Amino acid sequence: RADGGRPARAGRVNEPQLVAALRSAGCVFAEDEARLLLAEASSPAEVMAWAARRMAGEPLEQIVGWAAFAGLRVAVDPGVFVPRHRSELVVTVAAREPADVVVDLCCGSGALGAALAARWPRAEVHAADSDPAAVACARRNLPPDRVHQGDLYAALPDELRGRVDLLLVNAPYVPTEAIATMPREA
Repeated sequence: RADGGRPARAGRVNEPQLVAALRSAGCVFAEDEARLLLAEASSPAEVMAWAARRMAGEPLEQIVGWAAFAGLRVAVDPGVFVPRHRSELVVTVAAREPADVVVDLCCGSGALGAALAARWPRAEVHAADSDPAAVACARRNLPPDRVHQGDLYAALPDELRGRVDLLLVNAPYVPTEAIATMPREA
């Protein structure tokens, strides 16, 4: 047995059993997810509650409250798009030419802007989104006064007009009416 043959003690979560439960629910990376749940939860009861949420299809990153993105730990709240590793390419390409003023439009969690700000600490990075939950989340990952709520460019303050050197965008690509047909994790 992976746990050395010892029975699980009260107050401890049996990792192999947790992995098996996650795998049976369809979690492809069950071992990694179990390790993360065990590392982040504050108690065995919280591990079990989080595991139940994960097995019901809730994104792991929203459960633990963060996602690994471009070398950062980015805050992710329920209802906010989880930044995908494939989006790190946007940051890599954008970082080739330093810019003074950057806008992360349709920012979601603000992951793109936060990753670029980490690479260019002197850049003035702003972000905007129309969704209040996304704006609240992005304000945890970027300076709050530089995260703006509203529809696309209308969200941006007038003083940015004519000053933006770089626009980062990972725009929504699923029609609103199709969201209900997608798996919960998506």
